[in-house]
Amino acid sequence: MFGARRLAAGFGKAALGGSAVGGSLWLANKQQEPKAAQCNDGLSTGVAAVGGAVLGAGACWYHMNSKMDTKAEAEKERYAKYWPRKIIMLFGAPGAGKGTQAPAITDTLGLPQLSTGDMLRAAVAAKTPVGMQAEAVMKSGGLVSDDIVIGIVAERIQEADCSTGFILDGFPRTLVQAKALDALLAGNGERVNQVIEFNIPDAVLEKRICGRWMHKGSGRSYHVEFAPPKSMKKDASGKPVPSTMKDDETGEALFQRPDDTAEALVKRLQSYHGETEPILDHYGSGGIVKRINANQAIGVVKAEVVGALAVKK
Repeated sequence: MFGARRLAAGFGKAALGGSAVGGSLWLANKQQEPKAAQCNDGLSTGVAAVGGAVLGAGACWYHMNSKMDTKAEAEKERYAKYWPRKIIMLFGAPGAGKGTQAPAITDTLGLPQLSTGDMLRAAVAAKTPVGMQAEAVMKSGGLVSDDIVIGIVAERIQEADCSTGFILDGFPRTLVQAKALDALLAGNGERVNQVIEFNIPDAVLEKRICGRWMHKGSGRSYHVEFAPPKSMKKDASGKPVPSTMKDDETGEALFQRPDDTAEALVKRLQSYHGETEPILDHYGSGGIVKRINANQAIGVVKAEVVGALAVKK
């Protein structure tokens, strides 16, 4: 009985709201009619109110269910194209555009972007067991070993935001690290299922690298020519004024990495070609490597990246 009363009350509210809608529509139409054709009897008003009740309740039900159906269809389409969970690697020489394009993948799939540096700093700050090991090594001036790096990755990918997958940005850097990662994933019955390489000629990279500025807190990347911050001003020689280089979202100062120089780039490219590129051959036999021409406009590259993500039927 109580449930029936609540149901009746709920319908009554919908009907009352519908009556108002119906009455308003009736009145608006009446005002458009010639006076001779207008009918002011109570029956017409009552019919409009009853019709409005049905219309109002029906519109409310349709609106709610339409929103639910739209959301459900969007989720269905997303999982139809991208399921099962994605474990993606991004590869490319310094300045190839990984940092610029990774947000497009995050937006499309809703997966977190994981970089070695970010994971390392987070583990140290959280004082996880592996993070404390890494902190001790760094304080002693040593280099963090592959075992520690793999341990940090193992901790990070167990977090809730990685439940449907994750994007590895700039890791692994060597074939040894790649094989250690494969062993880690195999222990969970998983494997890397997509590798995206941002391919670009070395000759183009110096211009990209030397004009790059970064936001420390988020890792957002800017470029004085291709993607300048809104605040940027140039001096008489056409170079950006450092004090005007601010992050678009926070207004915080941007910085240039010490290795974003022409001299440092030579060594970084040697390391990439010698140590990192062999990883592409390692995964190439599985048919999961997708090469993207990164020497194009940002929007064109983004379209190719998003297109590469969909499961081919």
